[in-house]
Parts: sequence; C-alpha cells; structure tokens
Amino acid sequence: MIALIDYGAGNLTSVRKALAHLGAPVTTPAAPADLAAAAGVIVPGVGNFEVTAALGADWRAAIRNHIARERPMLGICVGMQWLFDGSAEAPGHPGLELLAGTCSLITDEAGAAEAGNGSTENSRDLAETGGGSAGTGKRPGETGRGPAEATGDAREAAGRAGAFKVPHVGWNSLHRTRDSWLLEGVDEGDQVYFTHSYAAPVTGSCVGSTRYGVEFAAAVEHGAVGGVQFHPEKSSDVGLRILRNFLRRVQ
Repeated sequence: MIALIDYGAGNLTSVRKALAHLGAPVTTPAAPADLAAAAGVIVPGVGNFEVTAALGADWRAAIRNHIARERPMLGICVGMQWLFDGSAEAPGHPGLELLAGTCSLITDEAGAAEAGNGSTENSRDLAETGGGSAGTGKRPGETGRGPAEATGDAREAAGRAGAFKVPHVGWNSLHRTRDSWLLEGVDEGDQVYFTHSYAAPVTGSCVGSTRYGVEFAAAVEHGAVGGVQFHPEKSSDVGLRILRNFLRRVQ
C-alpha cells in the first residue's frame, strides 16, 4: 500500500490518478501512526515552502522511521525540497534535513552578472565542491553547487520584459548525472513538466539536473528515498515511467 500524505499542499488528485493508472493501491493516512503499515510513502506538494510546516514533529518522526526501515519514499515538487535543510522561501521552517543544502530562488546567471557587473554582491558563483558519499558519516550533498542567490537588483534585471521569467513553468529536459533507480529507463534529454520558483542545489544526491537560468537538482536519490522537482503525474510517459520505478522499488 502506498501512503499519499495529505497536508493541504494540493496535487493529490492528479498523483492518485497516475498511481491508479499504474494499478497501485493508495491510501491517505489520517495520522502519522498509519505510516507503519505503508510499503511506500509519497510526499507531494505545490506552493510556498511554508506549507510544509503542517508536517509537524509527529509526521516527521513517522516519516524518518519509515526511511530508517529502508522503505521507499518519494517527494514531489515542494515534497522534494522538503527533503533538504530548508528553503530561502520560508527561512523559519526547516525541512526534513535528510539531504544537505538549502533551496534558493531560481535566478538567471547572465542577468544577475549584468546587474552586478560581475560583483559577488549581486551574484554568487556556483560552488564546485563535490557532494557527500556513502560511508563518510555525512549527509549526501554536504557541499555542492546551487541556484545563485540574487539581490533585488539582480532579480529585477532577470525579470525584464523578454528576459528570464520566474516561476519556471512548462516542459524542460533532464540531464542524467549518475546511475539511478528512480530514473531507470529515462533517456538523456527527456522532457518533464515543471512549475516552481525555488530549486534545490546540485549536490552528491542529485541524479538528474535541469538548466533554467542556472542548473538545479531536478531529481535526487538517497538510498530508497527519491525526489523530483517536476511533476511526474503531469509528465506523460516519462513521468509514468518514473512513478513505475518508484513502485518497483516498493515491491
């Protein structure tokens, strides 16, 4: 049984329909204790990162216990961002802190550089240090590179008419960064559907990235935990393949 968590963050209906199409039994747990019987857990999400505050201490503990039993979990969109330390969109609300890093506003590298004349005050270069690895005692992605932080001037430059626009809405291609059970059978350059303004950094947990202004993590993986920034339930055959891979991992 797949537990699809409803914490008021939307898109449950489309995810449930996609899972039903694949023949997967789905339940919506009423309480954290219900996760004990779930073979797999999905944390969906759309909107502001602040909505994840509804996943309080009891839910966090139940989800962490599920992960500790090496049972699969999938985060979708904001649900993927929640796997990280947190997001600049809602600084007062921590994520699950399973993966190191903070989600940042998507910015346009070229626009930010123009606004700041190359100054680090307006555009931070993407760090080139590597991610965490198994057996080190560190969370995957303890260091890495992520969406550049921009000042108001840089965001204004990026948002000029005919230039870079946020949110990032529509189809975009996936770049495979390493082997992945979640992206098995997904080809380099396959298109998936996005709608978001903030994104996770590219760290050692990243298995697929996308470029829109900057490169960001489009898919992550840590053991039996996976996450996608895009919406697989709206990504046609490619999205169904990814959901099928998750269900195969559950089995």
